[in-house]
Amino acid sequence: MLVKTLSGALLLSTLTLSLQAHAAIALDRTRVIFNGNEKNVSLNISNENKQLPYLAQGWIEDSSGKKITSPLVLLPPVQRVEPGERSVVKVQALPAIKALPQDRESVFYFSMREIPPRSEKSNVLQIALQTRIKLFYRPEAIVVSNPSVVTPWQEKLTLTRKGARYQLNNPTPYFITLVDAQPAKGQSLKKSFEPVMVAPKTSIDLGVNAAELGSAPLLTYINDYGGRPTLALKCAGDSCSVVSNKVEQ
Repeated sequence: MLVKTLSGALLLSTLTLSLQAHAAIALDRTRVIFNGNEKNVSLNISNENKQLPYLAQGWIEDSSGKKITSPLVLLPPVQRVEPGERSVVKVQALPAIKALPQDRESVFYFSMREIPPRSEKSNVLQIALQTRIKLFYRPEAIVVSNPSVVTPWQEKLTLTRKGARYQLNNPTPYFITLVDAQPAKGQSLKKSFEPVMVAPKTSIDLGVNAAELGSAPLLTYINDYGGRPTLALKCAGDSCSVVSNKVEQ
Protein backbone atom coordinates (compact mmCIF):
# COMPACT_ATOMS: atom_id res chain seq x y z
CA MET A 1 0.00 0.00 0.00
CA LEU A 2 1.21 3.51 -0.62
CA VAL A 3 0.72 7.22 -0.27
CA LYS A 4 -0.43 9.36 -3.15
CA THR A 5 -1.65 12.96 -3.53
CA LEU A 6 -4.87 13.15 -5.52
CA SER A 7 -7.74 15.55 -6.07
CA GLY A 8 -10.52 15.08 -3.52
CA ALA A 9 -13.07 15.09 -6.33
CA LEU A 10 -12.04 11.66 -7.59
CA LEU A 11 -14.32 8.72 -6.97
CA LEU A 12 -13.21 6.34 -4.22
CA SER A 13 -12.79 3.43 -6.64
CA THR A 14 -10.56 5.52 -8.90
CA LEU A 15 -8.59 6.66 -5.86
CA THR A 16 -7.95 3.08 -4.74
CA LEU A 17 -6.76 1.97 -8.17
CA SER A 18 -4.49 4.98 -8.53
CA LEU A 19 -2.93 4.40 -5.12
CA GLN A 20 -2.17 0.78 -5.94
CA ALA A 21 -0.64 1.71 -9.29
CA HIS A 22 1.91 4.25 -8.00
CA ALA A 23 4.07 2.99 -5.15
CA ALA A 24 6.34 5.29 -3.18
CA ILE A 25 8.02 3.62 -0.18
CA ALA A 26 8.54 -0.06 -0.95
CA LEU A 27 9.79 -2.95 1.20
CA ASP A 28 12.16 -5.64 -0.03
CA ARG A 29 10.09 -8.54 1.35
CA THR A 30 6.60 -9.71 2.25
CA ARG A 31 7.47 -11.16 5.69
CA VAL A 32 10.21 -10.84 8.28
CA ILE A 33 11.94 -13.77 9.98
CA PHE A 34 13.83 -12.74 13.13
CA ASN A 35 16.14 -15.57 14.13
CA GLY A 36 16.86 -15.90 17.83
CA ASN A 37 20.60 -16.23 17.24
CA GLU A 38 20.73 -12.69 15.84
CA LYS A 39 20.55 -9.32 17.63
CA ASN A 40 18.72 -7.55 14.83
CA VAL A 41 17.44 -7.94 11.30
CA SER A 42 17.70 -5.30 8.57
CA LEU A 43 15.04 -4.47 5.99
CA ASN A 44 15.71 -2.50 2.84
CA ILE A 45 13.26 0.21 1.84
CA SER A 46 13.21 2.37 -1.28
CA ASN A 47 11.48 5.49 -2.50
CA GLU A 48 10.08 4.58 -5.91
CA ASN A 49 9.05 8.21 -6.53
CA LYS A 50 11.76 9.86 -8.63
CA GLN A 51 10.68 13.45 -7.93
CA LEU A 52 9.62 13.73 -4.29
CA PRO A 53 11.14 12.78 -0.93
CA TYR A 54 8.95 10.76 1.43
CA LEU A 55 8.96 10.11 5.13
CA ALA A 56 8.98 6.45 6.13
CA GLN A 57 7.38 5.87 9.53
CA GLY A 58 7.53 2.39 11.01
CA TRP A 59 6.45 0.49 14.11
CA ILE A 60 5.83 -3.01 15.42
CA GLU A 61 2.57 -4.48 16.71
CA ASP A 62 1.91 -7.57 18.79
CA SER A 63 -0.36 -10.40 17.68
CA SER A 64 -3.44 -8.45 18.76
CA GLY A 65 -2.50 -5.36 16.73
CA LYS A 66 -1.27 -3.22 19.64
CA LYS A 67 1.79 -1.04 19.05
CA ILE A 68 4.76 -2.14 21.16
CA THR A 69 8.28 -0.98 22.03
CA SER A 70 9.40 -4.27 23.59
CA PRO A 71 10.65 -6.99 23.18
CA LEU A 72 11.25 -5.74 19.63
CA VAL A 73 11.84 -2.16 18.56
CA LEU A 74 12.21 -0.52 15.14
CA LEU A 75 15.15 1.81 14.40
CA PRO A 76 14.80 4.49 13.20
CA PRO A 77 11.04 4.91 13.75
CA VAL A 78 10.93 7.77 11.20
CA GLN A 79 13.29 8.71 8.40
CA ARG A 80 13.36 10.74 5.20
CA VAL A 81 14.03 8.87 1.96
CA GLU A 82 15.13 10.99 -0.98
CA PRO A 83 13.64 10.54 -4.48
CA GLY A 84 14.76 7.27 -6.04
CA GLU A 85 16.99 6.44 -3.06
CA ARG A 86 17.23 3.43 -0.75
CA SER A 87 17.58 3.13 3.00
CA VAL A 88 17.52 0.59 5.82
CA VAL A 89 15.42 0.00 8.94
CA LYS A 90 16.38 -2.43 11.69
CA VAL A 91 14.26 -4.56 13.96
CA GLN A 92 16.22 -4.71 17.22
CA ALA A 93 15.76 -7.30 19.97
CA LEU A 94 15.71 -6.18 23.60
CA PRO A 95 16.60 -8.38 26.62
CA ALA A 96 12.87 -9.04 27.16
CA ILE A 97 12.92 -11.23 24.03
CA LYS A 98 14.05 -14.10 26.27
CA ALA A 99 10.64 -14.03 27.96
CA LEU A 100 9.00 -15.27 24.76
CA PRO A 101 8.44 -19.01 24.29
CA GLN A 102 11.73 -20.58 23.24
CA ASP A 103 10.27 -23.80 21.83
CA ARG A 104 8.07 -22.22 19.14
CA GLU A 105 7.66 -19.09 17.04
CA SER A 106 5.89 -15.92 18.14
CA VAL A 107 4.14 -13.64 15.63
CA PHE A 108 4.26 -9.85 15.44
CA TYR A 109 3.43 -7.33 12.71
CA PHE A 110 5.74 -4.84 11.02
CA SER A 111 4.06 -1.69 9.68
CA MET A 112 5.53 0.98 7.42
CA ARG A 113 3.62 4.17 6.62
CA GLU A 114 4.76 6.50 3.86
CA ILE A 115 4.07 10.21 4.25
CA PRO A 116 4.30 12.53 1.22
CA PRO A 117 5.64 16.11 1.39
CA ARG A 118 3.02 18.75 2.07
CA SER A 119 1.36 19.91 -1.13
CA GLU A 120 1.55 23.60 -2.03
CA LYS A 121 -1.68 23.33 -4.03
CA SER A 122 -5.13 24.05 -2.61
CA ASN A 123 -8.04 21.58 -2.62
CA VAL A 124 -5.71 18.59 -2.57
CA LEU A 125 -6.38 15.42 -0.60
CA GLN A 126 -3.27 13.78 0.88
CA ILE A 127 -3.58 10.22 2.12
CA ALA A 128 -1.03 8.28 4.17
CA LEU A 129 -1.38 4.54 3.64
CA GLN A 130 0.72 1.80 5.10
CA THR A 131 2.12 -1.65 4.44
CA ARG A 132 1.68 -4.31 7.14
CA ILE A 133 3.51 -7.63 7.03
CA LYS A 134 4.01 -10.52 9.44
CA LEU A 135 7.11 -10.65 11.60
CA PHE A 136 8.01 -14.05 13.07
CA TYR A 137 10.39 -14.39 16.02
CA ARG A 138 12.08 -17.77 15.64
CA PRO A 139 13.95 -18.86 18.82
CA GLU A 140 17.51 -20.07 18.41
CA ALA A 141 16.53 -23.62 19.40
CA ILE A 142 14.41 -24.03 16.24
CA VAL A 143 16.44 -21.98 13.75
CA VAL A 144 17.20 -24.07 10.65
CA SER A 145 20.85 -23.46 9.77
CA ASN A 146 20.73 -25.01 6.29
CA PRO A 147 17.17 -25.05 4.88
CA SER A 148 18.31 -26.46 1.53
CA VAL A 149 19.13 -29.85 3.07
CA VAL A 150 16.24 -30.04 5.52
CA THR A 151 12.74 -31.27 4.67
CA PRO A 152 10.37 -28.29 4.84
CA TRP A 153 8.40 -28.43 8.09
CA GLN A 154 5.22 -27.62 6.16
CA GLU A 155 5.31 -31.22 4.93
CA LYS A 156 4.34 -32.31 8.43
CA LEU A 157 0.89 -30.75 8.03
CA THR A 158 -2.02 -33.18 8.18
CA LEU A 159 -5.76 -33.01 7.67
CA THR A 160 -8.35 -34.78 9.80
CA ARG A 161 -11.94 -35.08 8.69
CA LYS A 162 -14.36 -33.72 11.26
CA GLY A 163 -17.91 -34.23 10.07
CA ALA A 164 -18.27 -32.44 6.73
CA ARG A 165 -15.05 -30.42 7.04
CA TYR A 166 -11.32 -30.84 7.34
CA GLN A 167 -9.30 -29.87 10.41
CA LEU A 168 -5.79 -28.59 9.67
CA ASN A 169 -3.16 -29.90 12.09
CA ASN A 170 0.23 -28.23 12.62
CA PRO A 171 2.52 -30.35 14.85
CA THR A 172 5.55 -28.11 14.16
CA PRO A 173 6.93 -25.19 16.23
CA TYR A 174 6.40 -22.82 13.28
CA PHE A 175 3.50 -20.71 12.04
CA ILE A 176 2.22 -21.94 8.68
CA THR A 177 0.10 -19.87 6.29
CA LEU A 178 -1.98 -21.54 3.59
CA VAL A 179 -3.13 -19.38 0.68
CA ASP A 180 -4.88 -21.94 -1.52
CA ALA A 181 -6.53 -25.36 -1.47
CA GLN A 182 -7.52 -27.35 -4.55
CA PRO A 183 -9.10 -30.77 -5.14
CA ALA A 184 -6.71 -31.23 -8.10
CA LYS A 185 -4.31 -29.22 -10.26
CA GLY A 186 -6.18 -26.58 -12.23
CA GLN A 187 -9.41 -27.07 -10.29
CA SER A 188 -10.88 -24.57 -7.88
CA LEU A 189 -13.30 -24.95 -5.01
CA LYS A 190 -16.85 -23.74 -5.56
CA LYS A 191 -16.32 -21.19 -2.81
CA SER A 192 -13.09 -19.16 -2.86
CA PHE A 193 -10.53 -20.38 -0.36
CA GLU A 194 -9.86 -17.98 2.50
CA PRO A 195 -6.15 -17.94 3.51
CA VAL A 196 -5.50 -19.26 7.01
CA MET A 197 -2.57 -19.15 9.41
CA VAL A 198 -2.23 -22.02 11.86
CA ALA A 199 -0.19 -21.44 14.99
CA PRO A 200 2.52 -23.85 16.19
CA LYS A 201 1.30 -27.13 17.69
CA THR A 202 -2.38 -26.29 17.12
CA SER A 203 -5.30 -27.28 14.88
CA ILE A 204 -7.90 -25.13 13.12
CA ASP A 205 -10.83 -25.59 10.77
CA LEU A 206 -9.53 -25.43 7.18
CA GLY A 207 -12.76 -23.72 6.21
CA VAL A 208 -13.71 -25.90 3.24
CA ASN A 209 -16.08 -28.78 2.56
CA ALA A 210 -14.21 -32.09 2.86
CA ALA A 211 -16.16 -33.81 0.11
CA GLU A 212 -15.46 -30.97 -2.31
CA LEU A 213 -11.72 -30.96 -1.51
CA GLY A 214 -11.59 -34.69 -2.11
CA SER A 215 -9.13 -37.42 -1.14
CA ALA A 216 -6.03 -36.01 -2.88
CA PRO A 217 -6.03 -32.30 -2.06
CA LEU A 218 -3.37 -29.75 -2.95
CA LEU A 219 -2.41 -27.13 -0.36
CA THR A 220 -0.33 -24.04 -1.18
CA TYR A 221 1.68 -22.33 1.57
CA ILE A 222 3.95 -19.28 1.85
CA ASN A 223 7.56 -20.02 2.74
CA ASP A 224 10.16 -17.78 4.43
CA TYR A 225 11.02 -16.10 1.13
CA GLY A 226 7.48 -15.32 0.02
CA GLY A 227 7.41 -18.27 -2.38
CA ARG A 228 4.29 -20.40 -2.79
CA PRO A 229 5.10 -24.13 -2.96
CA THR A 230 2.25 -26.60 -3.25
CA LEU A 231 1.89 -29.79 -1.22
CA ALA A 232 0.14 -32.91 -2.52
CA LEU A 233 -1.74 -34.88 0.14
CA LYS A 234 -3.28 -38.33 0.11
CA CYS A 235 -6.21 -39.26 2.32
CA ALA A 236 -6.97 -42.63 3.88
CA GLY A 237 -10.09 -42.83 5.96
CA ASP A 238 -10.44 -39.58 7.91
CA SER A 239 -6.74 -38.62 7.78
CA CYS A 240 -4.63 -36.97 5.07
CA SER A 241 -0.86 -36.54 4.95
CA VAL A 242 1.66 -35.02 2.55
CA VAL A 243 3.04 -37.37 -0.11
CA SER A 244 4.92 -34.83 -2.22
CA ASN A 245 5.95 -31.17 -2.47
CA LYS A 246 6.88 -31.56 -6.14
CA VAL A 247 3.64 -30.35 -7.69
CA GLU A 248 3.99 -29.02 -11.24
CA GLN A 249 2.73 -25.48 -11.59
